[in-house]
Formats: sequence, structure tokens, C-alpha cells
Amino acid sequence: MTANCILERITETKSTNDDLLARWRSDDLINPVARIARKQTAGKGRAGRSWLATPEDSLCFSLAFPFKRAPAELGGLSLLAGLAVITGIAQACNLSETELQQVGLSLKWPNDLLLNNAKLGGILIEGGQAKPDEPTWMIIGIGINLRNAQAIESNLTGGLKVGSLAQLTDSLPDIEYLWLKLIAALENSLSEFDVHGFELYQERWMKWDAYQGQSVCISGIGKDPIYGIAIGVNEKGALLLQQGSKTVAIHAGDVSLRIQS
Repeated sequence: MTANCILERITETKSTNDDLLARWRSDDLINPVARIARKQTAGKGRAGRSWLATPEDSLCFSLAFPFKRAPAELGGLSLLAGLAVITGIAQACNLSETELQQVGLSLKWPNDLLLNNAKLGGILIEGGQAKPDEPTWMIIGIGINLRNAQAIESNLTGGLKVGSLAQLTDSLPDIEYLWLKLIAALENSLSEFDVHGFELYQERWMKWDAYQGQSVCISGIGKDPIYGIAIGVNEKGALLLQQGSKTVAIHAGDVSLRIQS
């Protein structure tokens, strides 16, 4: 963890992402800020969806981080964040990444952590660049289910399966310790990403790809579904779909990826 990262611990807020976004819009961000809330009353997921979390059963925080790169050069950032979260979990739980794979941990493009195909955690990235000569501030929101997966699952609609960290380790780490390990892993990875881009992580991400080689469907609001076989990601983090003799690149946005039934 860098010495200039500000750590903020609060009891309750609507959304840590919104808190840090408001500061960015007010030009109040100078150093990286990590903000964790015991309870978020209006936590956010992708595409405007709510992120449901219960105190003690979930870890929810946001990290505001400045990049020298322009927003258009940040392709693959959510994928990189997923890899960093895996590193943090491995360190906090004292498990190797090989052991995590063996118990069923994987990544779903573009921003989910899965445990045996059930959702363990999610990543939401917002932000931008106010002026061309200023840093690009990105707010990276992380939500991870810690325990009581069935209780969380019962509050969801749509049949979403939920996993928890307690299902992959008998020794669940202290929330504060896990948080600090995640921040350290994120800051290290984000700093490298700012220099090298996603290409440095492309092959590693594909080793964690939950849908590699499977027939999938990409759907989005107001868009026709796109079908193909998932064959990994390119150097910019776009999902690659094989459609017969051609390959199609799908860039992250308000889209949904699922196994083709």
C-alpha cells in the first residue's frame, strides 16, 4: 500500500462510490482514497442495479485512484481489478492462487468473481477525466460476500446463485485485514497497469476465465443478443467471441454475459 493512500472507515453511507464520485466532481481528490462502510444503504451494481449486502456478511468499499492514462486508454481496468482482488484474497486467506482455482474461484468477464459459478463478488468502476491535462480519476467499487450466502441469495430475484468467502476457507480473515490486503493488491496492480496497460495481464486473466471455450450470449438493453464461443480477451480487455470463421470483439459496457442455453 502506498504511503499516501487515505483510509476512511465509516459506519453507514448510501454508497461509497457515490461519496468518492462527489469529491472527484468537486475537485477534492488529491491522493488515492479507500473508503469502507459497515453498511451501504444504496450500494450500486452495474447498469444501475442495486448491490444487496448485509453488515458482517459482506465487505463493501471503494478506491479512488488517479491515472496518467486518458479514459480511452483504460481498457481492461475491470479485469485487472478482478485479478488484484484474487491476489488480495489469496494473501489474506493464506492460500495460493492454485488452491483458489482448485476450490472453484474464477472470473467472469467483465467484472464478477465466481465461486463454483455462484457470484462471490462484483466490481463497479466509475469516474473520468475533468480536463485533458488532469489525472483520470477512477472510482473502483468492490463488493465481496463473506458468509451466509444462502441468506443473501434468498433476498435476490432472478435465481442468481450466491457464493461466499467462507465457502472457500475454514479460516475466514478479519474484515480489516482482508480490506488492507485488497487495497495493497489493488494499488500495486493499478500502478503497473498505468504504465503497461492491460496487455501485461491478458494471459493471466484468461487462466481465470470462467467461460473459456463455452457457448455464450451477450445481451444489452435495446440491443440484439450476440452469440458465439468465448475464446478469451484481447490486449485491451475486450471479450473475444468466435462466430464460425470470424472473431468478434465485445467491449465492456452495460451488457450481460451468460452461458447459452
